[in-house]
Amino acid sequence: MSSSTTDQGLVDVTMPQMGTSMSEGTIIAWLKAVGDEVAADESICEISTDKIDTECPSPAAGTLVEILAEVEETVEVGAVLARISVAGGAPALAAPADSGAEPAAAPPPEPAANGADGLAPRPADSRRYSPLVRRIAAEHGVDLTRVPGTGRGDRVTKKDLLAWLEQGGGAAAEPPLHSDSPYRPDPEPAVDGAATPAASAPPTDLDQLGGVSESLSRIRRSIGGAMLRSQQTTATCHTVVECDFSGVERRRRELGVTALPLVARATIDVIRRFPDLNATLDGDTVTRFGERVHLGIAVSLGEEGLIVPVIHDAQDLSAEGIAARIRDLARRARSKQLQPDDVAGASFTITSPGAFGATIATPVINAPQVGILDMEAIVKRPVVVTDENGQDSIAIRPMANFVLGWDHRAMDGVYAAQFLGALRDAVE
Repeated sequence: MSSSTTDQGLVDVTMPQMGTSMSEGTIIAWLKAVGDEVAADESICEISTDKIDTECPSPAAGTLVEILAEVEETVEVGAVLARISVAGGAPALAAPADSGAEPAAAPPPEPAANGADGLAPRPADSRRYSPLVRRIAAEHGVDLTRVPGTGRGDRVTKKDLLAWLEQGGGAAAEPPLHSDSPYRPDPEPAVDGAATPAASAPPTDLDQLGGVSESLSRIRRSIGGAMLRSQQTTATCHTVVECDFSGVERRRRELGVTALPLVARATIDVIRRFPDLNATLDGDTVTRFGERVHLGIAVSLGEEGLIVPVIHDAQDLSAEGIAARIRDLARRARSKQLQPDDVAGASFTITSPGAFGATIATPVINAPQVGILDMEAIVKRPVVVTDENGQDSIAIRPMANFVLGWDHRAMDGVYAAQFLGALRDAVE
């Protein structure tokens, strides 16, 4: 974490830049309170970027004397988050920015002479919004400039936005951009004696049925939002081939690795012959990466969700090297030690639900990528094999499915099938 020291023996803790593309971060939680003693490199807060969540260490040993950034507040790189006293005598403790008390409710806005929602138009909005607030607003079609905020500098918090929605705020004339339910216009009035549909039944009390309601976790909202946007903006198709893993099984035992790095190495060799798959598509602009393959590997975080760290320039690594990189990235992902650059810039992704027994799935493309390979469970099955003399027989072989999710905007089905056929040949 970045820092600077003042003449009073205070160390300014600033928002670090954890990647070339990072310009701001959001405070998720403070792990230390004002007055707590902290050690150098001890985690004092959690921050979130558009890419990852991570813990930030203290730059010095001392006493945390001031917290300047609230939970859910988004601040720019370099902004002061907190101050630590490293002097012999700690100065008077400052109250934290977020004391835990409920903020005073914003007064109801005065009705305006014009405006469908009864609010006068706001001037140009200079407020910053957290990624969470922006996502909720996009899902409900909310113009954030019209939402009163109770946070510092009139910042709109999640609580402000949810209260606004409960009061009937949001887009009235148009459906939400990312609604789970299809938009239905108000029904036309009945004419010529036509029967009017009965009023809908009142909502069921889920509590009485034993249901327990809670908000989605932040990582689930992040994953869900990204997957929903991908489904809505890509022409996703899927193609499946079956592959004999006999050779992979022998080789992985020799090397002491799992099947994944061997499949990854084969994928790298094959995909360089299929540049339309080793690519990203942003609007009408396609970017092909040619001989360089930046391979995303989906890593399960258990109940917390999943994350896709990237092996950049994976074409330069052997299967053993890929195995070592996967282990390192998975370890750092599960201990929240990844940096934003570790999860950025993938040109193609491999996911392996087969490790959990799945035999066929339809993976969602991680846009703006145009392809994702799903490796399913390796299962022994009876198959027909043909010997060199053309004679058929039944044999028991370790078999698995490859499922390719591909974007029809970037290629056609023949191209996808040719890639899978070449990959099957390479693996077998």
